[in-house]
Amino acid sequence: MPAAPPAAPDTTTDVVLVVDFGAQYAQLIARRVREARVYSEIVPSTMPVAEMLARNPRAIILSGGPSSVYAEGAPSLDRSLFEAGVPVFGMCYGFQIMATTLGGTVDDNGAREYGRTPLTVSKAGSTLFEGTPTEQSVWMSHGDACSAAPEGFTVTASTDVVPVAAFENDEKKLYGVQYHPEVMHSTYGQQVLEHFLYRGAGIEPTWTTTNVVEEQVALIREQVGDKRAICGLSGGVDSAVAAALVQKAIGSQLTCVYVDHGLMRKGETEQVEKDFVAATGAKLKVVDAEKRFLDALAGVSDPEQKRKIIGREFIRVFEQAQLEILQEDGPEVAFLVQGTLYPDVVESGGGTGTANIKSHHNVGGLPEDIEFQLVEPLRQLFKDEVRMVGQELGLPEEIVQRQPFPGPGLGIRIVGDVTKERLDLLREADAIAREELTAAGLDRDIWQCPVVLLADVRSVGVQGDGRTYGHPIVLRPVSSEDAMTADWSRLPYETLAKISTRITNEVADVNRVVLDVTSKPPGTIEWE
Repeated sequence: MPAAPPAAPDTTTDVVLVVDFGAQYAQLIARRVREARVYSEIVPSTMPVAEMLARNPRAIILSGGPSSVYAEGAPSLDRSLFEAGVPVFGMCYGFQIMATTLGGTVDDNGAREYGRTPLTVSKAGSTLFEGTPTEQSVWMSHGDACSAAPEGFTVTASTDVVPVAAFENDEKKLYGVQYHPEVMHSTYGQQVLEHFLYRGAGIEPTWTTTNVVEEQVALIREQVGDKRAICGLSGGVDSAVAAALVQKAIGSQLTCVYVDHGLMRKGETEQVEKDFVAATGAKLKVVDAEKRFLDALAGVSDPEQKRKIIGREFIRVFEQAQLEILQEDGPEVAFLVQGTLYPDVVESGGGTGTANIKSHHNVGGLPEDIEFQLVEPLRQLFKDEVRMVGQELGLPEEIVQRQPFPGPGLGIRIVGDVTKERLDLLREADAIAREELTAAGLDRDIWQCPVVLLADVRSVGVQGDGRTYGHPIVLRPVSSEDAMTADWSRLPYETLAKISTRITNEVADVNRVVLDVTSKPPGTIEWE
């Protein structure tokens, strides 16, 4: 069943709260719940139980986490959560928290399990395991283990070394598994999760993209009122869908601003002017700001500084656009629409317990003296959910299925100083890679393929019987579901050979093409 995007927080009583104990998979749990067409939100484990219950959740899921339940300062939960009558599903650390809080036994008995592990279901007709095989493969990651379930719980599964790998209490609607059902390696994990949602918690799978559009339109109208908004179009799917949502909500009160900062890919500006305006009828103002951005970036090679400069200049251009728009008749321009996504927030340190991996231009890169109020209708969504909303809004496939492209553009795909000459070189190499991937029918098989110029690196080559000293180009094809994790794409050698041959033949000053075969983690998708 396809993923169904959520609306903004606090808009529905049918919410499942995912309590984050610092797990690397907390966002994935929320995503899997949404794939079951049930709205979910992530909350920190430090949130008081009374505050969680005040949200009137239909169910609560306790995530995994890196701690031992017995470690000093380990996250804990008040017992009242399990006595409130709300269905609860504990996973891994969340399972152990439930066990110890309710009187079960969890100890360090040497029963460590990591990775794929055979699980034996001892009660095949249970709420969680109905219709799944007696023997199945699950993904484990634990040191401590549960050796005795709390009173009133039925043990429903075990492994060779863990006697209590799952338990259930249907009377109190409390369920738990020692493993991670949210990851693909747990072969029946999604089915188990859906059994909890549908059978254990009694939730109907009714969350749809129609709900999202309707609720977001209402929220945007309430937020903006009779004022006006501007939206920065980057040419990517995120800003396009955000703009289309706001356009549907407030119509002519929105003016879209496309900043041609000279950091776009080949043909980008023409596509935005033609496809987006034709699909939405939105007002579009194109600003030629190439010189301004290149002047601001001159001599800057640090990637974080580049992002912050680009974010700052975007806001300044918008402020200038605001002054020009204000000359037209109409109310105040008070809002700035951004296509910020949930992974952007998480990687910028906005997620529960997360480190700042990089400043996203919409999150960590905005100047403190910004004069606009932000409208971010996609802030809680993953990329594939955004595409579904775009389809619901009637945006063309050329926009909805476009591979992700960073807001800072090619400026963060040049490792080194950004100059017009280097941008033109990278534009040509990028265009060749995209053309060949499309010709090979691989556009839907990969998440995206950043093309990176190592501007500060030169290597020796031979072209036309002569020695060259040119730049390397890096191909970074990756496969992903939501950009939180990614793996490098195993593209056909024939396609890679065509891309390499064309780039070295057609792009001046490039004599080497290399392939990035790093997953995420440890590497990010973009190089900078």
